[in-house]
Amino acid sequence: MKRCELRFGLLGPPIFYGYGGDGAVVRPVGSPKVRALLAALLLEAGRTVSVEALKGALWGGSPPASAHASLHNHVTRLRRLLDDPSRLRAVSPGYLLRVDEGELDVHVFEAHLTAARAAHASRDWRRTLCECTSALALWRGTPLSGLPSDLGGYAFVERLREARLLLLEWRYDAELALAEGRLDALLPELAALAAEHPLREAYHRQLMLALHRSGRQAEALAVHRDLRHRLVEELGVEPGLAVRGAHMEVLRGAAEEEGDGERQGAGAGAKAPVPSVRPAQLPPPPAHFTGRTALADDLRRTLTDPGPTITVLTGMAGIGKSALALHAAHALTGRFPDGQLYVNLHGATPGMLPLTSAQALAALLRDIGADPRSIPEHPDAAAALLRSMLAPTRTLLVLDDAKNAAQVRPLLPAGPGCAVIITSRSSLAALDGARRFPLTPLSDEDSAALLRAVSGRDDGIDAGHPLVELTDRLPLALRVVAARLAARRALTPELLARQLTATEGRLHHLEYDDLSVRRSLAVAHDALAASDREADRDAALVLRRIGALDLPEYGAPLLARLGGIGTRRAEDALDRLVDVALLEETALGRYVPHDMVRDFARELAGTEGGTAVAETALNWYAALAERTLTAIVEPGLDQDDRRRPTSCQPSEHAAHVTRTHPFDSPEAAFAWGDTELANIVALAERHADAPDARIASRVCTLLRLIFPYAQRGGRVAEMETLGRAALRAARRLGDEAAEAYALGDLAGLHFLTGRHSDALALNDQALAIWRRLGVLSWIRRSLNNRGLLLEGLGRYEESGRALRQSLAYSRRLNDPYGEAVTHSHLGNLYEHTDPRAAIEQHRLSLAIGEMIGNVLVQLYARCNIGYAHLTLGEPAAAARHFEESLRVLADKGDWHGESQARLGLVRSLRLLGRTERADRECAELLRRADARADRYMGGLARHQHGLLLRESGRNEEARSEWRAALDALDGTDDKTVLAELTSLLAAHA
Repeated sequence: MKRCELRFGLLGPPIFYGYGGDGAVVRPVGSPKVRALLAALLLEAGRTVSVEALKGALWGGSPPASAHASLHNHVTRLRRLLDDPSRLRAVSPGYLLRVDEGELDVHVFEAHLTAARAAHASRDWRRTLCECTSALALWRGTPLSGLPSDLGGYAFVERLREARLLLLEWRYDAELALAEGRLDALLPELAALAAEHPLREAYHRQLMLALHRSGRQAEALAVHRDLRHRLVEELGVEPGLAVRGAHMEVLRGAAEEEGDGERQGAGAGAKAPVPSVRPAQLPPPPAHFTGRTALADDLRRTLTDPGPTITVLTGMAGIGKSALALHAAHALTGRFPDGQLYVNLHGATPGMLPLTSAQALAALLRDIGADPRSIPEHPDAAAALLRSMLAPTRTLLVLDDAKNAAQVRPLLPAGPGCAVIITSRSSLAALDGARRFPLTPLSDEDSAALLRAVSGRDDGIDAGHPLVELTDRLPLALRVVAARLAARRALTPELLARQLTATEGRLHHLEYDDLSVRRSLAVAHDALAASDREADRDAALVLRRIGALDLPEYGAPLLARLGGIGTRRAEDALDRLVDVALLEETALGRYVPHDMVRDFARELAGTEGGTAVAETALNWYAALAERTLTAIVEPGLDQDDRRRPTSCQPSEHAAHVTRTHPFDSPEAAFAWGDTELANIVALAERHADAPDARIASRVCTLLRLIFPYAQRGGRVAEMETLGRAALRAARRLGDEAAEAYALGDLAGLHFLTGRHSDALALNDQALAIWRRLGVLSWIRRSLNNRGLLLEGLGRYEESGRALRQSLAYSRRLNDPYGEAVTHSHLGNLYEHTDPRAAIEQHRLSLAIGEMIGNVLVQLYARCNIGYAHLTLGEPAAAARHFEESLRVLADKGDWHGESQARLGLVRSLRLLGRTERADRECAELLRRADARADRYMGGLARHQHGLLLRESGRNEEARSEWRAALDALDGTDDKTVLAELTSLLAAHA
């Protein structure tokens, strides 16, 4: 076999090997998704793995809608980790990872396995020992451990497990053949293997021979007797030829040394120990256990399944894991007559170090009657003894507050009558075969019931009481509040609720005696901060940054910038915070802290560095907002003007743009905006009134750059918040240009929502500022918008005057885009008097759009031609134009254009009598409008839906839709539709 340095490892959790001057260094893969991706590629090393197969490996049978893009992101992250990124190539229909000979530990392992098999067959014991040792040295644990079962590697793992057992068997054969006074060293290992594999004859044969050749014939015979009894009772077979031969060797040796009578007596005393006491160690059941009925029933059913059964209760601090574990355990004492063991592992106990596995093993063995002097020092041997003693019993173990899977794995029994309940903040994903029960906060009703039960109060504490919301329905917080109420009878629930509301942080009031929400959260953070692992320290830093910024949700790129660490380190830090239940991954790559964790993180952050963190976040968002702008707004003055800093705004954010990557497509830019908009809104609301002028100026910059995305996406509710925040910040700064931008953007919002009079007033204020500043491009836009708004208000003569002025500015600026838009608005104006002339204006706009390659101009022109045909009473011609517009607009993310085209199509189809399709299109328009909180478009759609219902004879439903439409359009300036709705309701009263 060609020798080559190992690069990849699957014999355990997937890893890389990095090489430097000191040799190989193991490099774990932090992200669970990247680990799964690496494993899926390595399972097919050197072969192309399809995209669909990779999606299945990462998300099972239910990949999210964003799976394709997310897979691409994970592939990119994996490439960054590789020593040679070209190893991972896109090869239709998926990806191929190049793995050279000798670079994957599985391949090396199997080569040694083949050589060992040949050496064993030829009884070349030294070569057998060498090959087996080399192969077993590669084994780091269960292959693919910590990965989802959807990966499909079950047969692969079982094959390798069996290969390892064979290698161990061959190695001990060689050791026994070559042993020269070294047999005592083999006995603990063989005893552990025989206990772990009670029906595998080879290990028992080898243990018998090792004991016999060490002069311990009685124990060797006891091993044979126990094995034979087990095989006969469980399988109905006698031991095989090899075991019978070993038995004869022992018998001959025993007869020569002691005689048959002594041999039988020694054998009787060599049986494996069994528990000599019946432990009943469960702490008292939790008083006032409330709720979780379905979960508790499911847990109890699982624990009574044929075992060994392992269950894990997971969740954040104070969620009630231990209470549920003890509640369920006490209900099952009758099902486990051999006892109930309880160990508090102190994985997250304030002021205490977690128990080691060795400490827990020693305690458990003593508790079931093992002689402390006979407890093996080696943890593997102690674990094997524990399994041996529990194997014939029906025992329940409660392992409370586990730190990680490594801590509990040696403590697990293998007997079919045993069951285990583990509680942990971690999901213990690396623990194979466990059934997990994630806990969430209590319901409102159960929270109120717990408050009443623990406090002894029944004075108006119901599901709607403020204390329920203020404790976030967290059992620990509820118990603290209830304890305070029970201790102070003069303290009413209402007064305590006011105290919790008035304070800067609730955590101060959520402490009583030894109960403390803050301490239960702090233990996880403090352990991370004091760790010698980089990922842990990064996690503590990230949590403090989360507290300083306090956004609705977080992603790794932002936190990487805030913490001054790379994206990979930020991802690893977030994974650790999820693992210790301080964050929840609500969607792929998006993380949210529980409200109590938010309070705790804010306390951690304090006031130190708050301004700097906010400034960094605003700069980062501005940089990505600029990338969004350039991806969705066509090149030209509209894009250039927004990117140009105003007089009071620094241009430093341009430096940040160079450190961000352009979006691959408008769709990618819209996807980023959809993900981050809630955070941008939160930042704008919080910092628009900041006393620091630098912060306020960065708010203006960010909002000026992001507004076109929000406008084109139809994000009506967010547009108003962003526009008003930008206006406040600009006026505080005295930045007239920034004020004009904000006024114009708010005017655009009012236009989209049918409030043309309000829009006109704001637009005229912006126009006055632009005239004062002499910015011709924005004077042109404002005049164009003024013409459009005046046309909507029926002031046609003023509209025409403004539009002709705008057209003159476009020609003066050599701005064909502006000229095309103005021709389109002139077409809308002409439609009131001469629809044919209107179509010519729209065709002129279409021609300019084709000349400059602006797709949106072309599609708006086609849509407007469709409306002109509707005015002419030509719905068939109109429908063709609307369908063409929709065909492309649906991919452009332009809500105004898409909604107008779909509304026109609904009207055309209704007039053509194609009511079934009209109804489908109208339902889709309503769904999309409601998703954007666009009441105006929703009202227009309901107007049309009512007409469709009337035509099918469903008059009562039609009236309901018209009333809803009238309510939605209240306050708008669409007098024509309002008048028609009023008339329809009167006619169908």
